[in-house]
Amino acid sequence: MRRSRAIILSAMLVSLAMPIVSAPVLARDRASAERDRTIAYWTAERIANAKPRDFVRTPGGSFVPTKGKPPSGGGGTKSVLGASWTKGGQVVVTTGKVLFTLNSGDYICSGTVVTDLTDGRSIVISAAHCAWDGSDGGFARNWTFIPEFDATPTYTCSQAKWGCWTASALVVNNGFTSAGGFNSQAILYDWSFAVVTAPGNKFGSLEATVGSFALDTTTMAAGARVYDFGYPAAGKYNGSDLVYCADQVFTDIYQSNTTFGIDCDMTGGSSGGPWLLPFSESSGVGTIRAVNSYGYSGLKRLYASKFNQNTANTFSAAKTATSNTIVN
Repeated sequence: MRRSRAIILSAMLVSLAMPIVSAPVLARDRASAERDRTIAYWTAERIANAKPRDFVRTPGGSFVPTKGKPPSGGGGTKSVLGASWTKGGQVVVTTGKVLFTLNSGDYICSGTVVTDLTDGRSIVISAAHCAWDGSDGGFARNWTFIPEFDATPTYTCSQAKWGCWTASALVVNNGFTSAGGFNSQAILYDWSFAVVTAPGNKFGSLEATVGSFALDTTTMAAGARVYDFGYPAAGKYNGSDLVYCADQVFTDIYQSNTTFGIDCDMTGGSSGGPWLLPFSESSGVGTIRAVNSYGYSGLKRLYASKFNQNTANTFSAAKTATSNTIVN
């Protein structure tokens, strides 16, 4: 009996000597481990071979993934339909390349850091089809943002100028996920918000590191001149250069004027890139009013969902999301 009591007492002393690890510490450790796993996943070979994730509408009205050929046609007075951005400024740093995985493989899109004024997290806006596909695994995996990708397009996170930043949560709208595919309903809700919390990178906050742009979810007026940015990677583009278009907004008559269009010849890889209005060429600062969503086969045009209260609700949910979320 005395020996049993001694063993119990010894076990109690060992237990008391062990450090107590709190739930928040364990959560941070798990998040850091997941970040490291995601960064390790994106080898130079995987980044270089990731495919553009973009859709075009066919003459028959259906949407199909792009095949990598640059479109033709279009044009407009004083239009910039697809040129390398060489004027510097904030837009170079705040925009970047998006990497992610679906069941069918690894993909690339474009994205922008959004001003959110929420402590402990940063938010990147992109297209919903760069975050979710119900027929291809649901929410994307290995979601990663590389700011100012054209500064050091070495395809290694360790050598990227600002590093790679991984998402802890992806937030999309139910209007997109319930559409049953990329179709006329889905393109009304084609935006997503990726949440990057502190473990998203080993160094501080994404927003504090590369800055951010304000988000305006009110609807633009047709005829307004916008600047559209992205990292196109198909056709004549190589995916390692920040490209822009600048022209007047119009509505898509084949979509009952429920989405916006702009003359632009950017190709696959530019999905999720920002439409900025107003925008200053001298400072490179602008306000996000839409993101690249889809094109038409054979036309130099890109289209975008009209931002509205559903966009605002999705963004609001991203400010508190701790896991992948579909907003009703």
